Amino acid sequence: MREPNIDVIHPQTSAAAFGVAGDTAYGAVAPPLYLSSTYEFEGYDKPRRYDYGRAGNPTRDLLADALATLEGGAGAVITSSGMAALDLLIGRLRADDLVIAPHDCYGGTMRLLKARADRGHCSVLFVDQSDEAQVAQGLSRSPSLVLIETPSNPLLRIVDIAALAAKAHDAGAAVAVDNTFLTPAIQKPIMLGADYVIHSTTKFLNGHSDVIGGAVIAAEPARADELRHWATVVGSAGAPFDSWLTMRGLRTLFARMPLHQANAMAVAQYLNAHPAVSAVYYPGLVSHPGHDIASSQQAGFGAMVSFELAGGVAAVRQFVANVRYFTLAESLGGVESLVAHPATMTHADMGEEARTAAGIGEGLLRLSVGIEAEANLLAGLGTGLAACM
Repeated sequence: MREPNIDVIHPQTSAAAFGVAGDTAYGAVAPPLYLSSTYEFEGYDKPRRYDYGRAGNPTRDLLADALATLEGGAGAVITSSGMAALDLLIGRLRADDLVIAPHDCYGGTMRLLKARADRGHCSVLFVDQSDEAQVAQGLSRSPSLVLIETPSNPLLRIVDIAALAAKAHDAGAAVAVDNTFLTPAIQKPIMLGADYVIHSTTKFLNGHSDVIGGAVIAAEPARADELRHWATVVGSAGAPFDSWLTMRGLRTLFARMPLHQANAMAVAQYLNAHPAVSAVYYPGLVSHPGHDIASSQQAGFGAMVSFELAGGVAAVRQFVANVRYFTLAESLGGVESLVAHPATMTHADMGEEARTAAGIGEGLLRLSVGIEAEANLLAGLGTGLAACM
């Protein structure tokens, strides 16, 4: 029998054991939490590795190193939120820099990009990234950054990362991919050509809905160094305790995601067959227009499912009042199942015109499928859907 290669560390092992038994002071198996805001110098003009908490912290850096390892990047910066992670990239741009972003991106992303553009910090062009003509027209304007969100939030549209990244690089643009929905357990954007990967670590990476955080991972050392410097300048670094909690959640990422995904597939299939539902958006369904691309660049289809109720707003009201096991709340990625109404919750700030252009209707609901028993989740959806009939 061929022995496994001891030097090959699999991502699942990295997530579960990164930093374990690394404490040189007391031999603690679990990495310690460092809360100190400042650090003693060895002497005059002799700083140690850490001198001030805004610039560096051992607990925060452990999480950064773990995420960089999982994403296949050269380095990472941990921020105070997912929006702070995105702004770490956007805030470095100049007035004549152009960002190309998806027209159906997360509402908070659109709000931030518009706010930066309104203040003259950069220019923004929102395009349908599945439309080759729109993409080509945008790239002809020599953008500085192309932002990709795949699967998109909330309609779960799929973008061919490798194809778009190649075109963006030919146009001289850097590429950033929001990998929040899938995590490195399912998708590796850097391997597909991305220069940066963005996460709201609040979501699946932490997995327990008890911390806010973000991260940016850079593919190249120089880009990682630039991000670290800028994070120190603007003070966007995440808190040590939040980093510790996120690292704790990361340990079980590869154990959680298969159950999340199995439940999501069952939910999508159930919804797809229900008469109260007019459309289901889940890349795992063969009928999804992005199914083939998703199959080629992802190791699974994730735990987010969106669907349209045939009865519109009236049906939405009945559904959220009667559904069981799905809590009406924003956010996603926790072990518990959530339901959100994008038009009035996560994407309300987009405005009706932008929502219409993106295809986000009043009857659309978004599910974050948790790890409860499949039978309970389907029964709970059935209770909500029955009220819509």
